[in-house]
Amino acid sequence: MKSYIQINSGDNVCVALRPIPEGTSVSADGLTVTARQEIPQGHKIALKDIAAGEKIIKYGYPIGYAKEDIPAGSWVHVHNVHTGLGDVLEYSYNPQGKDPAPSAPATFEGFRRKDGSVGVRNEIWIIPTVGCVNSIAQALEKQAREKIGGSVEDVIAFTHPYGCSQMGDDQENTREALAALIRHPNAGGVLVLGLGCENSNIPVLKEYIGAYDPDRVKFLVCQESEDEQADAMKLLEELIEYAKTFKREPVDASKLIIGMKCGGSDGLSGITANPVVGAFSDLLISKGGTTILTEVPEMFGAETILMNRCADEELFAQTVNLINDFKAYFKKHDQVVYENPSPGNKQGGITTLEDKSLGCTQKSGSALVHGVLKYTQPVKNAGLNLLSAPGNDLVAATALALSGAQIVLFTTGRGTPFASPVPTVKISSNSKLAGFKHNWIDFNAGEMVDDTPKSELAEKLFAFVMAVASGKKVKSEEAGFHDMAIFKQGVTL
Repeated sequence: MKSYIQINSGDNVCVALRPIPEGTSVSADGLTVTARQEIPQGHKIALKDIAAGEKIIKYGYPIGYAKEDIPAGSWVHVHNVHTGLGDVLEYSYNPQGKDPAPSAPATFEGFRRKDGSVGVRNEIWIIPTVGCVNSIAQALEKQAREKIGGSVEDVIAFTHPYGCSQMGDDQENTREALAALIRHPNAGGVLVLGLGCENSNIPVLKEYIGAYDPDRVKFLVCQESEDEQADAMKLLEELIEYAKTFKREPVDASKLIIGMKCGGSDGLSGITANPVVGAFSDLLISKGGTTILTEVPEMFGAETILMNRCADEELFAQTVNLINDFKAYFKKHDQVVYENPSPGNKQGGITTLEDKSLGCTQKSGSALVHGVLKYTQPVKNAGLNLLSAPGNDLVAATALALSGAQIVLFTTGRGTPFASPVPTVKISSNSKLAGFKHNWIDFNAGEMVDDTPKSELAEKLFAFVMAVASGKKVKSEEAGFHDMAIFKQGVTL
């Protein structure tokens, strides 16, 4: 078994796949160095002398600059490396890459909706228009679960603190987000629960929802009901009966939209879990399916890789705006664009935002970019899409669902129990985490360290995702976890 890896032949560092004791010889690219101190798993060791100001190269790209002279064999991390990121940049389009060749079709057992969309769950969703009715929504969730049966799998209330006392773009985000959630095909029936005096009240929200099936979506204004609990239960019973008419049936994999996100990353995330998800993405796209990559701040430093894989110059321009608009958002609030990685990332071996971003973008595989989406904008084009959303786990995973993802793949080196509005598959970067937090982790990509080929793990992950799409519950669903977080950017009155 390997104890270290040089990811790219041009790298001047290696990554420890397991702890490297002090005094251990490390050989790569024709060079042999001796570890000057213990190198923790996921962390970097210098393959040669690196002068102060010289680039640190990993994945074949710079991840920062040496703060000081770094002798060969030294531990390379935050104590001797600084970021190279800064202000808004200008970019040029240098197209490269191609989409994966078509592969044999695959099917899963899904729920076909009347509007042509496909769900992988048949749930009843309760969507409050405003935080004031959250408690009612939660009480209804508990009561209505006693009524489910047949093909109806769960009743879920997606509570949130918004819908009133918001202004401008912030209020628009909430309305667009709630409307997207109401339209999501994983819900066989939706109760929209309003208060009556809120800014984003039901009449206003209907303008954002657009055309809807009155059998699938029902509304209740609590201030207009003498007994809102009883009236809401009658509507929920009608929704449950309607949702029971949907049954699982074979659906082509081309109907799948899979979101991709990472969080609590470590030094192995960009070597195991993220590349496996990238290979999965290419495999699904080869079958006509769609994937969405988000968390724009974690593209900073690796954005040109994605820009040059845009299918045309218009998409390139949209990707430039995606990156620069997010940098402008940071600067508008007097924040630096490189205030990342997190303490957990650093402990796991990630040194700079460039280091994190180059690992993060491994999830995109090798396919061309065919869509660039604004927050809450639904997918229009099959293939790889980029979505504007922050790095925050709950906000970004929710954003993927709002753009149509029926499932989210979430890679992690540290572990997290959170969920999102859709099944959220936790993929560990290392086997220790998979064993220790087996109640959180669904899939172990850490097997790559033990020489399981990436292609084999990608096929295994594809089979697992198809099982989830066909009804297999992930660990967070088994625990009853369903989270939702809206991207808040503006003023609260």
